[in-house]
Amino acid sequence: MLEVTGLNASYGAAPALWDVSLQVAGGELVCVVGPNGAGKSTLINVVAGLHRARGGRLRFDGEDITQLPSHRFCGAGIAIVPEGRRLFTGMSVLDNLELGSYLPHARRERVRSLERVLALFPALKARLHAPAGALSGGQQQMVAIGRALMSLPRLLLLDEPSLGLAPAVVLDMFAAIRGINEGGTSVLLVEQNVVMALEIARRAYVMEEGRIVAEGPAGELMDRPEIRKAYLGLETH
Repeated sequence: MLEVTGLNASYGAAPALWDVSLQVAGGELVCVVGPNGAGKSTLINVVAGLHRARGGRLRFDGEDITQLPSHRFCGAGIAIVPEGRRLFTGMSVLDNLELGSYLPHARRERVRSLERVLALFPALKARLHAPAGALSGGQQQMVAIGRALMSLPRLLLLDEPSLGLAPAVVLDMFAAIRGINEGGTSVLLVEQNVVMALEIARRAYVMEEGRIVAEGPAGELMDRPEIRKAYLGLETH
């Protein structure tokens, strides 16, 4: 489904990504993990069309989308849940959700899409007419994910969905992400919570200083001593 090949990106003269290559197959849940400043958010923003690549190729369903205008990525079937959620906090939860279904094909399915989102996040049912800014952090993250799902994406991009959430809420959030994937949506997850990300992902990539330094089945990466020591803080004896 998604093929990233030799990707380079920068902020002005400062390089951020060097020769990054990865793939997400249809129906897969793939995670990208690594420390702060590794380039994970830049990578996912390039895949979402929010940051322009300076080199390399993005292919989605076999089509080269590297130079596609940013507003066309959503129409191609890609949706992002950005770091920090970026909701319209003065608008109602319902209005925020419906913003995700502005494209014609998504608008036609708006009622059913909303039903699916509320089935996934039942805590939002009683808060639909409340300002999004009045919700807890976990509920705001539910709205952000629900808004992305309202666009009927085939590939969902998640940038640090557990950031700033209480541990119990993080467990629920990862369960919801697993459910989204099991429902048929491909997921590319960028996450600092390495343990949780590797537990739900099929495959994983490890980034460091803008490069992919390791990749493979998530369970195998979890068992590699150098990964456990560097990213989990665990010694293997």
